[in-house]
Amino acid sequence: MQITTTFRHMEPSDPLKSYAEEKLERVKKYIDEPIVAQVFLTVEKIRHSAEVTITAKGITMKASEETNDMYAAVDAVVDKIERQLRRYKERIKAHKPATDTRERLVQKSIVEAESIEQQREPVIIRTKTFSLKPMSVEEAVMQMDLLHKDFLVYTEAATENINVIYRRKDGNYGLIEPNKE
Repeated sequence: MQITTTFRHMEPSDPLKSYAEEKLERVKKYIDEPIVAQVFLTVEKIRHSAEVTITAKGITMKASEETNDMYAAVDAVVDKIERQLRRYKERIKAHKPATDTRERLVQKSIVEAESIEQQREPVIIRTKTFSLKPMSVEEAVMQMDLLHKDFLVYTEAATENINVIYRRKDGNYGLIEPNKE
């Protein structure tokens, strides 16, 4: 497991860093290697917040917690990540794994701010790179929930079409599928 710890608005502390790493070792039982974890520890006046982002086997999970004590925030955020991983593992057991393991790579580009001011038409400010593995609708909903996003673009495992799943205002989900005729 590769863990990166970032301290914001506070002095780096080796005991706190090792405490966070020790707590994150618990997630190994839920998912196989390789696991990349990023830990952000922030202090703002009396609020101590811990944020963890874990990337493993094509999935990404995020969680954050705020308390009055940094150690309590680390405990709470690791518990939250552990619950997410447990739920993910249970859902995976219920689904048949996809036989196609090909992944597509989406490119990332950033436009300079100076060129935006000179343009009259809307421009794309930022594009994000992520690997796009074929998945079912249920897996896409699960991934969207784990990332705390309102929509997700994914490749349907059965048809290999690019679909969009989104969260509706009423709490349900919508699916946009291309019509190939």
